[in-house]
Amino acid sequence: MYPVHDVDAILLLAMSLASKRRPAELVEVIAAADLAQGVIPPETKWSDSFYRLSEYGLICKQEKGYTLTPEAQQILSGHARKAKSQERIRDIKENLADFRLDGEHQIILLAVEEIAAAIAEHQAAKKIAGKKNLLAPKPKPADPLQRKPFKPFAARRRKA
Repeated sequence: MYPVHDVDAILLLAMSLASKRRPAELVEVIAAADLAQGVIPPETKWSDSFYRLSEYGLICKQEKGYTLTPEAQQILSGHARKAKSQERIRDIKENLADFRLDGEHQIILLAVEEIAAAIAEHQAAKKIAGKKNLLAPKPKPADPLQRKPFKPFAARRRKA
């Protein structure tokens, strides 16, 4: 696939996060991209990326959402599990560069207004305190090296 854009790799990574068990809605894909990258790409780039990836047969529309095809899952399976987002995106881009188009596939055309509405819905959901985002990262402890005080074995009482 040539040329390979950053937003294509971000979209594939977001789709893999959002559509693990069922096809993901557009808002869920955007939330996953926000989680993975920290920044949501512009609407026009999203639209172009959906077009390119669906043209190459890497994403498809099912029911009310979008999901990865087996070819896309093969592209995503090559990176290490504990790799950071930037490393994963780099690996995905390398795999996308080696990918070749085979046959014709159904093209997904998304209007910029539809994507803008989904981004606005995601931004509104982030601001609402009561609504829980399932794709939010887990809070990390302040100091991971801090441990509970150690009691030596001699200090424990023995049962007689």
